[in-house]
Amino acid sequence: MSNRHYATLGLFAAFCLLLVSCSNSSKYSSDEQISDPTRVVHYVSSDLEDQQPRIISEQARDYEKAHPSIKYEFENVSTSDLVQKIQLLAASNDLPEIFSYESGRPLEQLADNGFILDIEKTFRELGLQDELNPAAVKLLKSMVRNKGLYALPLEINIEGFWYNKDLFAEYGLAVPETWDDLLHAAEVFKSHGIQPFALAGANKWPITRLINGYVIRKYGYDAMQRVERKELKVTEPGFVEAAAVVQQMAQQGYFGKYVNTTETDEASALFLDGKVAMFYTGSWSLRDFNSPIKNKIGTDAIGLFNIPLVDGGAGTKDDWLMNAGLTTSLSAASYDDTMKDWLKAVFTGYGDKAMEENGVITGFNVQNMPPNVPKLTQMAQQTIDNVKNGTLWFEALFDPDTQTIAWNNAQLLIASKDYTPEMYMQDLQAALDKQQ
Repeated sequence: MSNRHYATLGLFAAFCLLLVSCSNSSKYSSDEQISDPTRVVHYVSSDLEDQQPRIISEQARDYEKAHPSIKYEFENVSTSDLVQKIQLLAASNDLPEIFSYESGRPLEQLADNGFILDIEKTFRELGLQDELNPAAVKLLKSMVRNKGLYALPLEINIEGFWYNKDLFAEYGLAVPETWDDLLHAAEVFKSHGIQPFALAGANKWPITRLINGYVIRKYGYDAMQRVERKELKVTEPGFVEAAAVVQQMAQQGYFGKYVNTTETDEASALFLDGKVAMFYTGSWSLRDFNSPIKNKIGTDAIGLFNIPLVDGGAGTKDDWLMNAGLTTSLSAASYDDTMKDWLKAVFTGYGDKAMEENGVITGFNVQNMPPNVPKLTQMAQQTIDNVKNGTLWFEALFDPDTQTIAWNNAQLLIASKDYTPEMYMQDLQAALDKQQ
């Protein structure tokens, strides 16, 4: 989910002159593609083929059986090598037909140079527009400052507070509507010897997710886009207030004694063993929630509520924090009649197939919910279907240096009373001021 590869953008920029000179010399020209009796559709990803690419590969191989001259090849590359490989291929105008990449500015650079398709426009041309979930489209557009839809929504995760309904019922607590309600519930649980929240502080980003949650309820779903546009500074009172609330939660012991050394798997196990009341996470955790081996409290005991409101804030409960995982794009240079037919075959009914086979929530619409899908997965899908605005995570538009400061200092914020919320936001704003 991180934008850790921004540092390689210098390499990409160095290739831009070459890109211009190569723009008319791609081996993927339309005439060659149509006449080539053994056309290859090449998919490059840092995911293993049985992970996110699985449905595409299955559909593509079915297509190949019916069209033997259209071969399909999948290539896995390491995460650390992915961005550099794609940049080198872009420099020679030799991008694969379909490939994974990094969201945010790296993806935006490819779009600005005209090397990837606007998928919304392409799907509309192909009659596939009804396959795309509007909330997912809106979220992915926001990652490239609303220039277009340049990533296939193969994975969409919705985030919020997953809670133990049995514990809430036992202590007479309703689902929190405001942050005051949330903190009240936390104090009730703590007073009865129950840790209120599981938080994987070792991973750092879960801490900033809570800060971000308060911020978007204070300023609205587009708060971090406004920060990126320099319309808001993170030294504004609402940002400091957000950091102060999260620091207070830590100092009250709501996250447990060892929050900054708690890993994701450990946090999940605490929740699924019934040892904590709430767990802020995303729908990626449904794999564990739906596992009868890992889930000791049972799926009936698990509920989900959105980030609570802040009194007087601009945020609404129709806005959910979402993320799209690794992005997947389509080469513009290789787009011809062959690819049009291939795309129609692969992505028609994609959402239904992904849900039926893997129980995977995507940014494609599910037209017919399979009856065997776990009810927690169905609940998450139905929630996504009703999202008004998808909100970006805190660091989505930060460069790597700023992201590192946000994460490392968040650990310091919840571990030390001497590091104040004002200091956290001042240090973060100083980093943002240097960001290009």
